[in-house]
Amino acid sequence: MSTDNKLIRGLSLTDSILLLAGGIIGSGIFLTAKDIAFNTRSPLLFLSIWAVGIVITMLACFAFAEMGAMFPHAGGQYVFVREAYGEFAAFLYGWMIFTVSVAGTVAALGAGFAEYLGKIFPALAADRAVFSLPVYVWTVGHRVHELGGFTVTRGHLVAMSAIVVQTLINIFGVRPGAKLQNIATWAKFAAIGAFVILGLAVGKGSWGHYSVPLAPSADAPSLVTGIGVALIAVFWALDGWVYITWSAGEVKDPQRNLPRALILGLSIVGVTYLAINAVYLYALPMSGIASEAAVAQAAAASMFSAGAGRWLALLISVSCLGAMAPCIMSGARVYYAMAEDRIFFRSLAKVSPRWRTPVASLIVQGIWSVALVLSGRYDQLFTYVMFMMVLSYMVTVGAVFVLRRKMPDAPRPYRCTGYPWSPLLYIVLAGIWAVNAVKEKPTETTYGILIVLLGVPFYLYWWTQKRKTRNTAT
Repeated sequence: MSTDNKLIRGLSLTDSILLLAGGIIGSGIFLTAKDIAFNTRSPLLFLSIWAVGIVITMLACFAFAEMGAMFPHAGGQYVFVREAYGEFAAFLYGWMIFTVSVAGTVAALGAGFAEYLGKIFPALAADRAVFSLPVYVWTVGHRVHELGGFTVTRGHLVAMSAIVVQTLINIFGVRPGAKLQNIATWAKFAAIGAFVILGLAVGKGSWGHYSVPLAPSADAPSLVTGIGVALIAVFWALDGWVYITWSAGEVKDPQRNLPRALILGLSIVGVTYLAINAVYLYALPMSGIASEAAVAQAAAASMFSAGAGRWLALLISVSCLGAMAPCIMSGARVYYAMAEDRIFFRSLAKVSPRWRTPVASLIVQGIWSVALVLSGRYDQLFTYVMFMMVLSYMVTVGAVFVLRRKMPDAPRPYRCTGYPWSPLLYIVLAGIWAVNAVKEKPTETTYGILIVLLGVPFYLYWWTQKRKTRNTAT
């Protein structure tokens, strides 16, 4: 049961759109082009795969918009899953969000921010050690052997500082948090706009790149496999659109503004992503894109000068910092909703009477994110869970059908566009993608499933405690 009256509805439609856009545009758009180019091979397909990914994601947004308007509470997707499938399924979703998805994303964005900031300011170079701690092991006979060492770098400190500062800003109220993410998102749009406009207007590129495919290669994937693998990168770069549903308990007039934010926000991001990739292809041929991990910097150097790469590093650094803000703000609302349902740490349901924010939830999230930064395992963990995230979207889109049967008379201020065909099409396409992902990435998908299943004993513990509390009360 939600008690959203503890939170304040302080996010306007503009705030909501910027939260969604800012959450999506992080480092992914600057890092995925290499893999997409290699797997698509053709310039036309290289651009088209982004349009396909955006359309598929929009199909999910239509379904989420209906449920978001029905249940405009903190937790968003967690609430949709709970209402459709029950508490256990909702807990497993929330467990995945807490253990890996949000904290792993925050850690990865913090590391990305530190890495690219170090390229601009050499004194902050991410790989420069600050101090090292030896790690010892005691063996039989009480002999001590040095097992290795743990090194804290300047990159660690910069990333952790960014997480701490943004967590504190979000603790001090929803408006300061919203202002921070708005400023960061507008700065990203301004920088991306300059990159696109100047690149196409005065950059040294060639439209001939649009007609030259990647040369045949023995290790090139088949067309179907290549599209499936490329979509993994596209979905990763587009992930983050769900954040606004997590913060639905603080959106003004959510029955109107939540659907608008989902559809308008994703549309804006879609146009932005297509424009950026069009500039990549104008600046570099497919062979150049497929060989460059840092394609944005390579494109800037090709169109302008080597020094332009420093400005692109600043853009990516700001983008990572900006994407961290809505992730921190929204993620804490999922754990808050779980705690309200008494299937998570009860302290995370506490809201500050002064700032009206879930302080404990934000702090625990920040601590776990910092721990993942120090561990260096966030990228691997997030790779494992990306498969599960898309599965969760597929299952949640299916909840539209379940809820129409379970709650036929419930108010639906917004009804899913194209129902029943649009959600059904998403489920089919996402299902095909999932099968291909299992085939091409069996290790990652298996670990993703195991991470989620690790939450089962924890659910049983909290469910038992909740049952004991109910029995005592009666």
